[in-house]
Amino acid sequence: MTDRSHADWQKRASTLPLPQLAYIDGQFVPARSGATFSAENPATGQVLTDVAACDAADVDLAVTSARRSFESGEWRDLAPTERKSRMLAWADAIEAQLDDIALLETLETGKPIGQTTTVDVPGLVGGLRWYAESLDKLYGETAPNGASSVCMVDREPMGVVAAVVPWNYPLIIASWKIGPALGAGNSVILKPAEQSSLATLKVAELAQGAGIPAGAFQVVTGLGHIAGKALGLHDGVDAVGFTGSTEVGKAFLEYSAHSNMKRIGLECGGKSPHIVTRDVEDLDTIAMSVAYGVWYNQGETCHAGTRLIVDRAVKEALLTKLRDWAEALQPGDPLDPAVQMGAMIEQAHMEKVQGYLEQGQREGARLLFGGEQVRSESGGYYLTPAVLDDVTNDMRVAREEIFGPVLVVITVDDLDEALTIANDTDYGLGAAIWTDRLRDGHRAARALRAGTVWVNCYDHTSINAPFGGYKQSGQGRDKSLHAFDKYTELKTTWIEI
Repeated sequence: MTDRSHADWQKRASTLPLPQLAYIDGQFVPARSGATFSAENPATGQVLTDVAACDAADVDLAVTSARRSFESGEWRDLAPTERKSRMLAWADAIEAQLDDIALLETLETGKPIGQTTTVDVPGLVGGLRWYAESLDKLYGETAPNGASSVCMVDREPMGVVAAVVPWNYPLIIASWKIGPALGAGNSVILKPAEQSSLATLKVAELAQGAGIPAGAFQVVTGLGHIAGKALGLHDGVDAVGFTGSTEVGKAFLEYSAHSNMKRIGLECGGKSPHIVTRDVEDLDTIAMSVAYGVWYNQGETCHAGTRLIVDRAVKEALLTKLRDWAEALQPGDPLDPAVQMGAMIEQAHMEKVQGYLEQGQREGARLLFGGEQVRSESGGYYLTPAVLDDVTNDMRVAREEIFGPVLVVITVDDLDEALTIANDTDYGLGAAIWTDRLRDGHRAARALRAGTVWVNCYDHTSINAPFGGYKQSGQGRDKSLHAFDKYTELKTTWIEI
């Protein structure tokens, strides 16, 4: 992170130019209808600016441009080394403006500037670079069919890909889609969430200068149920990569069925279990990992470890340490580099999280601490870290994704009971177990039905490891070389010799 002070960031925020227009066919343009929506600062509740609210007509323009670019081959037919070079140049240009892009993301999402400068924008840059570097290292296959034939298996780009990304990690998750989809030679239309368009538009501003052709990469801003739906239903879109709620993920499956059966890749909700067994000794490390696993990013994380399934023998000691962490992670001004917990994305979402806290208590859970709205004088949306104890796995707070800084505590008496409860969910994105017994770690890793299982750690991640979920947490994988599966077709070419 740069060494700007709180005052420096506040001063820069007051003068920073704010993008307003969609990026279609190489130009920044208003919506054809002239409609706009307001981009709000969650830290103050104030409107930052108005942004183009694209609809089906704008989507059609973007798809037409993307198809024209794809069919021309101006990007698709470049040598992999050339696509690599241009994507690396784009990443370099983004890195050169890291502070401004990070500041835009902080202003529109309420994420702390200390995280957008060290995690989010570097994550975008690193994702683009990793996929760029992979492009001249992807080999085809030959099938073993005897001496009389050559059977080649190659990957080809699908065509026009829509990437629909959420507001909680808008830049990092964008890189998970753009990297493999654009790198493979597709034309990509990025649809950011309406709550987080500004930083994405700044990134788009740098694309053309890096040699990404007009039409090969575009950003369509607008409301999800209008612009996002239009992309999902458009017959000219060949694939959609979506990250967001399970409810909207199911809608994209319907859009595919009602249009051209476009391929749908989904990374959706989670209710990740965080198991702590009775044999553990290092409760300090566990408490820190549980705290950051659920309260980082204001709890607005799809794989947050929101269900603490803890053995009765260590529960009280662990909860005492968690209370200390909650006091250390109090919300503050996102422009303060020392702050680790910022503002909730919007008032409606804050109230939804508060509603879950009330619902849990009506069902019999006990609020140990937290869940209070603070800094109300700022006009922003701030909630303190919360813990609900005496939760059973049939309560709504244990089964539904709260997407806020709320940890629910479920008490168990042995590992078998913990594993049964952990798997009793509609979701399967992430899971974790803390144990000092190697055998139990291996046993749990095999038993837990989740796309990622952490043993004696939480949220350890790398762009080279696949990420995605079981069950209603989605289908397909982001990150790693496996992500190319969502945006390429396998072609078999059989030659008799």
